Amino acid sequence: MLWDTHMHSQFSSDSKAPQETMIQEAIRQGLPGICFTDHLDIDYPEDADLFLLDLPNYAASVAALRERYAGRIDVRFGIELGLQPHLAPLHADILSQYDFDFVIGSSHVVHGHDPYFPAFYEGRAEEECYREYFSSILENIRAFDGFDVYGHLDYVVRYGPNKNAHYSYERYRDVIDEILRLLIEKGKGLEVNTGGFKYGLGHPNPTEEILARYRELGGEIVTVGADAHAPEHIGFDFDRVPGILRQAGFSHYTVFEKRKPHPAALT
Repeated sequence: MLWDTHMHSQFSSDSKAPQETMIQEAIRQGLPGICFTDHLDIDYPEDADLFLLDLPNYAASVAALRERYAGRIDVRFGIELGLQPHLAPLHADILSQYDFDFVIGSSHVVHGHDPYFPAFYEGRAEEECYREYFSSILENIRAFDGFDVYGHLDYVVRYGPNKNAHYSYERYRDVIDEILRLLIEKGKGLEVNTGGFKYGLGHPNPTEEILARYRELGGEIVTVGADAHAPEHIGFDFDRVPGILRQAGFSHYTVFEKRKPHPAALT
């Protein structure tokens, strides 16, 4: 069984799931380990306080549960940072204060707008919006590289007017290749986020073609996460992941501990 290293709990404003319930479900499924990666999105445009994270209590909760469930499942301490270029110094300061195992960098806000909401697409071609999203990722990586992997790289296609009906790696190859090369240059990984299956896209985020291109360009670090906000979504469609990764050219996936990558066998 694979580790699930992207999940949210009651410490994220978009989840009501108690951490202990998430752990118990992961044990029921037989997962060897999990990592909590609750949201910290500073300067969120809809509500500046919506995705703030009570870091002292969050850290204490994970530490206590790690000890309580030792020997039954490995529980690790992570965070999902909502990246924006102007937040780079603040993010660096926060990361210096806590002993995270794993840090996901994600794009939830594009130039002051969340592509989750229809307003991001109003009056514009879908392709223009998607390109702006990918361009903003380049801006984020150039401003800040204190994360370990980039999360759900093509998150935007979950919410566009036509979702991924007209989307492909080839259509955005120029900007996506630039992102992948920059990640590899900085020693950063990609996340295989099975939330794409949950959202009915038929593919993970990012798509299989992007994962294969990352490997072709020399990328070696891929983590796996279901982006669960409730226990029933832990390990969502993980049975598909080993085949996807092998087809893309990977012989293993990666689990982080104390910000260090460790290879894990594909089962």
